[in-house]
Amino acid sequence: MQYRTLGHTGIQASRLALGAMNFGRVGGTTQAEVDAIVGAALDAGINVVDTADVYSGGESEELLGKALADRRDDVVIATKAGLQVGDGVGKRGASRRWLTTALDASLHRLGVDHVDLFQIHRWDPATSDEETLAALSDLQQAGKIRHFGTSTYPAYRLVQAQWAAATAGVRRFTTEQPSYSILQRGVERDVLPVAQDYGLGVLVWSPLASGWLSGAVRRDREVNTNRAGFLPQRFDLALPVNRSRMEAVERLVELAEQAGLTLIQLALGFVTTHPGVTSALIGPRTLDHLTSQLAAAETELTSDVLDAIDEIVAPGTDLAAHEKNDAPPALLDAALRRRH
Repeated sequence: MQYRTLGHTGIQASRLALGAMNFGRVGGTTQAEVDAIVGAALDAGINVVDTADVYSGGESEELLGKALADRRDDVVIATKAGLQVGDGVGKRGASRRWLTTALDASLHRLGVDHVDLFQIHRWDPATSDEETLAALSDLQQAGKIRHFGTSTYPAYRLVQAQWAAATAGVRRFTTEQPSYSILQRGVERDVLPVAQDYGLGVLVWSPLASGWLSGAVRRDREVNTNRAGFLPQRFDLALPVNRSRMEAVERLVELAEQAGLTLIQLALGFVTTHPGVTSALIGPRTLDHLTSQLAAAETELTSDVLDAIDEIVAPGTDLAAHEKNDAPPALLDAALRRRH
């Protein structure tokens, strides 16, 4: 396993990191299965694990905390807050009130007294950057978090947050967690260059494009969308966007075979080759999934393979831009477009 410094934090992070979104009812995993996956991942050299308070309604954090009970000091634990948790007003966002409450709940579920990285799951337009950064700085000062970052922030919000930290005299975000894969390359236009300019560590999610690059999605195979968390429309070939993805996948399979790689190795090797990426988050649901993804830990793509990928999906191109989850709120909420 290779290791890279996580931004300016000094933390040595494994090239592949373990994402825990499939732990619990979403992935149908039991505690025994989570224990096995986490143990095998750590034994293979992975030292970063990432979860969130909304994953399986908090069950992901609970299962992960138990799996890490005897190896806490060997692992960089990252979690996230900010998306709606349960019912009720105020159980979301990036206000001081909610972040303090959400963090305490996450620490309890994880069974730890601090996390190494606490991330804002999505930008909160209702809360100023100064408010959020001041709250996170205080939580860091209190020893409850070691570092803090963002997830799926548009580039302009990353810049604004850096400016707000400098002008308010508070600590700044040190990481960003964007969606990035061969099929979703939009972050190459601005998010990754901004992250490099500000020295942010980058943990990319969905490097296998929600399963499109796992090898299981092919033109001649039926995709099982019965599992919780799967969205059938993402694989409906009646939709033009999915036909475009399928065409790209078939060409990428051929390229991988020519290069002597699996499609998973090609996909993970692609994102970790980018100089702005620290780690790629893999989200195995089974030990077999983990094994197939760990095979990419040492994959290095040659220039000719990277050039061939560019011919299939052009740099900076998203084949499914509507799935990026980073659209400004003003585009999603009509009320924000019609302010008086």
